[in-house]
Amino acid sequence: MANTTLGILPQHLWQNVSPEEFPFSPLNMHPVGSGPYEVKSFSTDSTGSATRYNLVPFKNFTLGTPYLSRITFLFYPDESSLEKAFNDGTIDSIAGISPSDLPNLKGLNETLLETPLPRTFGIFFNQSHAAVFQDPSVRAALDAAVDKDALVKSVLGGYGVALNSPIPPGVLGDSPQTTVVSLPIAKTATSSPVNQIDIAEGQSILKKAGWTFSSSTQMWSKGTKNPQTLSFTLSTADEPELVATAEAVAADWKALGAQVSVQVYPLSQFNNTILRPRSYDAVLFGEVVGRTADLFAFWDSSQRNDPGLNLAMYANSKTDVLLTQARGESDAGARDKLYAQFAQLVEKDEPAVFLYAPDFLYAAPASVHGIELGALTNPSERFLNVYEWYTDTTRVWNAFTNQVTPVTDPQS
Repeated sequence: MANTTLGILPQHLWQNVSPEEFPFSPLNMHPVGSGPYEVKSFSTDSTGSATRYNLVPFKNFTLGTPYLSRITFLFYPDESSLEKAFNDGTIDSIAGISPSDLPNLKGLNETLLETPLPRTFGIFFNQSHAAVFQDPSVRAALDAAVDKDALVKSVLGGYGVALNSPIPPGVLGDSPQTTVVSLPIAKTATSSPVNQIDIAEGQSILKKAGWTFSSSTQMWSKGTKNPQTLSFTLSTADEPELVATAEAVAADWKALGAQVSVQVYPLSQFNNTILRPRSYDAVLFGEVVGRTADLFAFWDSSQRNDPGLNLAMYANSKTDVLLTQARGESDAGARDKLYAQFAQLVEKDEPAVFLYAPDFLYAAPASVHGIELGALTNPSERFLNVYEWYTDTTRVWNAFTNQVTPVTDPQS
């Protein structure tokens, strides 16, 4: 049900707008809602794109008047402009920071908050496109050879968790807690040494399955007549973290003895010519699972072709049943058990190498208190409890309370 939630919209404005037109409607520039804040004024550039929004409390908000008396949003055309604005003090908060950008934020003396994102990044095998992946020993060996903890350190700067499952943290069970990151921030490592223990395990799996490594050709092969070789391409989009991940994984696989070619595409080309037609051997990409998991589109056999998102072309009648049951289960505990069973089956079949789930990093002013992030489906959800944020406090005698109480200051 959480995935069907949409904020209340004024019918007289939106009733004649088609779903396809929703993202492009000029009404998006003039939001009307029932949340804790309302738009007082805004500015646009010569193209009509928003550059500034000034928000003030909405006095009819059902949970009471928010503590902060104003919030201002400023929009920038690129990350370098955003970083400059933060460093020179024009803005005092910045969200969705990439770990590689942290060293560039010279003004990062505020509170840096960290919380898991319900996203799964992995490498999905297309067994229909590359027959070598039909061998379960190949998939198992490739999974074993990847040093996922090293990936989290080198690509994410330690801001994330390694994965062995299609379900990221913070989705099943309790919501994760927000962590305050200690400063100063260490620079992200650029590379990690190959873990020979992982490589040896992968090689052992291949040997037990009948694969032979030739020292002359430096290649694994299997079979005598028309032998199969362990060679394939790894495709991904031209995004810094994806490219760094692909290169690191390819280094592990080359150390294993696999012949891997990394192919990087501009995002638009990647979506239209690689992802949608399933034109890849293996693909590195991420899935936004959401706060309330709905894994049907990513793993049900009916979703193997576009516009479905089953990038591994995975088909298992048992998991199909579990996904359908979980999708229709309203009890959270029962739904979590179904998804846990689903995850066990997927981990056994190894249709993909699950790599990591990144954390969401949010630099907020040290003077603002009460921020609770939890698991975020998208960055804008960091404002879910914004009506509880506050800056000013007052102390009372310990005989009455030992709590710090927020107060409303019209000058905040």
